[in-house]
Amino acid sequence: MASIFNCETDQTRVSSPWLVSLGSSPLRSRSETPITTPLTDTANEGCPNGVQADLLSDYRINKLEAEPQMGPTEYKLHLLLRPRRQFRSMSTYQSTSKYAKIKDGSFTPPLASSSQSRNDRLQHLTTQLLWRMQQSSPQHTGTSLDTVVPQLSSDGTDLDTIAVPAKLPPGLEESRGALYEIGVSDDGTLVGLTNDEMDESIKTLRVMAASLGCKVEILRMIIVGEGEWDDLTQPNLVVRGSLWVAEAFVTPGLKNNMATFLSWGPDPDANEPLATDQLRVTLTGPTASGKSTLLGTLTTGTLDNGRGMSRQSLLKHRHEVESGMTSSVAQELIGYKNGTIINYQSHYNDMPWGEIHELSSEGRLVFVSDSAGHPRYRRTTLRGIIGWAPHWMVLCVAANDGESSSVFSSAGSQGEPDLALAHLVLCLELRSPLAVVITKLDKASKGSLQHTLGKLLTAIKTAGRVPKIIQPDQVCHATLTHIPDSDNAKVKSVVDSITASSDFTRVIPILLTSAVKGQGIGMTHSLLKNLPIPAPPKANELSPEQPASIFHIDDVFNVPVLRNARPDSMCDQDTETGIVVSGYLRFGVLKVGDEIVIGPFPSEDDPKKTQSPRDQPSGGGMGLSVSHRASSELAKLALKNTVLASQVGIKWHTARVASIRNLRLPVSKLQADQVGTIGLIVLPSPGSQVGADGHQEAKSRGLSIRRGMVMAVLSQHMINSGMSLQAASSITIQVMYRNAERLQVGALVNLYAACVRSAARIRSMSKVRVCIDHDVTTGNGGDEEGLFGMETENGKDTSQDMAEVVIDLISSREWIEMDSQVMLLEGGSKDKTGLEGITGRVVRVSE
Repeated sequence: MASIFNCETDQTRVSSPWLVSLGSSPLRSRSETPITTPLTDTANEGCPNGVQADLLSDYRINKLEAEPQMGPTEYKLHLLLRPRRQFRSMSTYQSTSKYAKIKDGSFTPPLASSSQSRNDRLQHLTTQLLWRMQQSSPQHTGTSLDTVVPQLSSDGTDLDTIAVPAKLPPGLEESRGALYEIGVSDDGTLVGLTNDEMDESIKTLRVMAASLGCKVEILRMIIVGEGEWDDLTQPNLVVRGSLWVAEAFVTPGLKNNMATFLSWGPDPDANEPLATDQLRVTLTGPTASGKSTLLGTLTTGTLDNGRGMSRQSLLKHRHEVESGMTSSVAQELIGYKNGTIINYQSHYNDMPWGEIHELSSEGRLVFVSDSAGHPRYRRTTLRGIIGWAPHWMVLCVAANDGESSSVFSSAGSQGEPDLALAHLVLCLELRSPLAVVITKLDKASKGSLQHTLGKLLTAIKTAGRVPKIIQPDQVCHATLTHIPDSDNAKVKSVVDSITASSDFTRVIPILLTSAVKGQGIGMTHSLLKNLPIPAPPKANELSPEQPASIFHIDDVFNVPVLRNARPDSMCDQDTETGIVVSGYLRFGVLKVGDEIVIGPFPSEDDPKKTQSPRDQPSGGGMGLSVSHRASSELAKLALKNTVLASQVGIKWHTARVASIRNLRLPVSKLQADQVGTIGLIVLPSPGSQVGADGHQEAKSRGLSIRRGMVMAVLSQHMINSGMSLQAASSITIQVMYRNAERLQVGALVNLYAACVRSAARIRSMSKVRVCIDHDVTTGNGGDEEGLFGMETENGKDTSQDMAEVVIDLISSREWIEMDSQVMLLEGGSKDKTGLEGITGRVVRVSE
């Protein structure tokens, strides 16, 4: 199953081959490995690069293991950009070596091709270094971007003149480095270089590393033998000298600061529009409506075989494969640029999202979430259409929905709910932009298609919306790499009318598709490419405690973090658990290095603090099931053992943003209304204890971060005034009065707001009169109604009856934004779909 977050748990460790060889040698213990240290100026004479010289006899080995084909370790005989000198003799030479014998008795190691220029060789070596560096990254990212290689003059180039790149190349943001064994052949033979050759090779390596934004550290210099060669400046003079082998460690970043977090992704100014649009779409609909199959066809470019073949890559659990019912949220990325469809078919490898970003530059990226459809997984459904705050919802309904039996009717029961209609009503209730895709056109008869369209059109018109059916042509596209012009023209005529209107919810486009024959697939691509994107939200000025930015947390991942990652370390690396959260940035800008607050957490003396994140609330609270006849009784019984959120203390923890990925692309900042994953470093709280290692205890694994929490960058006003974020224990919402009649004071409900999912109780309800601009007055009527704008200039009443509902949260406080949309689901409702909710707007937040 694809996801916005992915991480390899089996992370590659950069380990010195000297340690491996020592570990397999019976003559010497690994604990006795010589440790290289810098020498004084006097002691450094004759030693390349000022590093303590070791003797090969100290190691009691004669050869390293052969060079691994994969991984972050590279063996190089030399890194010279010129031919090597010819040797009269070498103590490291063996008769089985690959070296070429010269007829005068001298010999030389094999050289680079004479036709290869210095710059060509430098480019080859630099791209090789880049590949080795990417091997130690948890995410291997390919790219078609050319590596910037410095151009060398004939007399060489000083390291100080190398231009440091502003951003790291792709794949190096999280690289743990690469090891270079210089003077070693591919089979592990310790050949060695002379002093001047080693100096030149290391200088070349530093030039290569600098061009990639990396630094070089020499870990060890070892004398492996001696050699003799002719002095070209003095005839008949034979020079004898030591042969050296060096081990160098290349790591990202030329400075010991946040340089390792520089990204290759877009880094626009906060006030400038993004060059690439990012549309967020959620597929919803009843089970067996073909949502996953449609998404599989859109992302892979292959047609389905009629048995769900194209959806297999989206399914995560075995029961999903066996039953065909999605129970989790799958997420995929599709790109568009100048009519070209950019998906797995056009540019496929093991990790394609980075390439989709690159190829879609200045075009559009569509982030598609596939939600569950069965009532059993309604929480997953609501998570997709509410938690991820999609710009557009796409309702999928099977064309033969009228012929297919309900999932509840296996026992032959009558009056079972219409799941397709229930999903449509839910989407209309949320007042979000909506499109409808009729799937399985190849299976439907004319009568069933008319029946399905009829009930959808009736519901849409009843809700005051305008349906627009886009008729498909009879052309069946087996594979699509470009959007057909005819399909694009039909879709754009409808989309243009939506864009021209300030209300994107008024018009609902309807497409007819078949993932088996390919009908309407081009139109679906055109719709995703052209749908208008609502303006990014801004901070709500109604709240006096408004932070500069808010990030809603939808999911939390614990990933292994390796410490003390020196490849020459004798000890095994310590492994800690790091925190990565996923979600979306509601407003503001979030940058790498920002200090943020995260919460709300239960206070230290609260007993619920001992619970695990999965056990804590904001996950459905009472755990009610729509299929259980005694849901209300069970909820009342559970409520007796539960405290209200107003009785729970809270606190906020501070952390620092260590890394950011926007749709898997490493970036240095996240813009408003973008989704991404954030790596966090938890900062120690005041008064925290000092551990045995001398560091304050601020361990991330001790924080019970859960879905529904928020991360915030405090505004300067909040910092100066000492204000903290609010954490609501109760809220007041306004709902349509006719819908409020379904609620009862004291009833238990499940509340959904952004990523928050919490159990709640209705405290009170009251009737109010509200103007169309949402100004609220008392419901007394009289002359004051005209005074406060309840009438237009021609005397027509523009107000409507609303109900103000006061809701108490149970068990935990939550951060809920003013004027945000809230949905209430009754736990004991008789509605068997579990989707009959009541929506409203938050007008007051109480702590």
